[in-house]
Amino acid sequence: MHNSSILNRNYYFGDVHKVAESLLGKIFVRKLKGNILSGKIVEVEAYDGLIDEASHAFNGKTKRNEVMFKQGGLLYVYFTYGMHYCANVVTGNIDDPKAVLLRGIEPLEGIEQMSLNRFGIKSFTQKEFINLTNGPAKLCKALGIQRSENGTDLTGEEIFILDSPNLNKSEIIITTRIGVNKSISLPWRYYIKNNRFVSKK
Repeated sequence: MHNSSILNRNYYFGDVHKVAESLLGKIFVRKLKGNILSGKIVEVEAYDGLIDEASHAFNGKTKRNEVMFKQGGLLYVYFTYGMHYCANVVTGNIDDPKAVLLRGIEPLEGIEQMSLNRFGIKSFTQKEFINLTNGPAKLCKALGIQRSENGTDLTGEEIFILDSPNLNKSEIIITTRIGVNKSISLPWRYYIKNNRFVSKK
């Protein structure tokens, strides 16, 4: 797996939509207790704090969202509904708050550990396998990502994203985002066509 290179800082300075789309097919890697947990990114959503009312950063900087106002290439983790963590890839320049929500990954390595994190057991059914990381809160639980991972540098060695060739446009579906109640008409969700680990088709 590690013959691919870790995405560098410059990658994350790109336009939030270009980054969101090109993240599809890239490999998200998390080192946890000596284990490597990894998965192919199959579903994301873009958020632009300057013009997007659904973005946490739309009303300005707070303690919760301050990582979004830093430079691209950091992990922004937030707690939601009093029970779930969600992970975002920060893009763009300082004080230009944009991020890409990771909504679904296809498990590749460390699947038993992911199952242990999610279900408390190492063995799993086919249905549980499909259900392991097909949602933003599910993938955080499976990968052991919590608030302590907020602000992690994605160019480091603990959590990072490995490069892979960009997908063809024909392999990518673009739709409106899920679970937002503002800026609902924006077509800012991107996912891999026919992939089993997309949260909702």
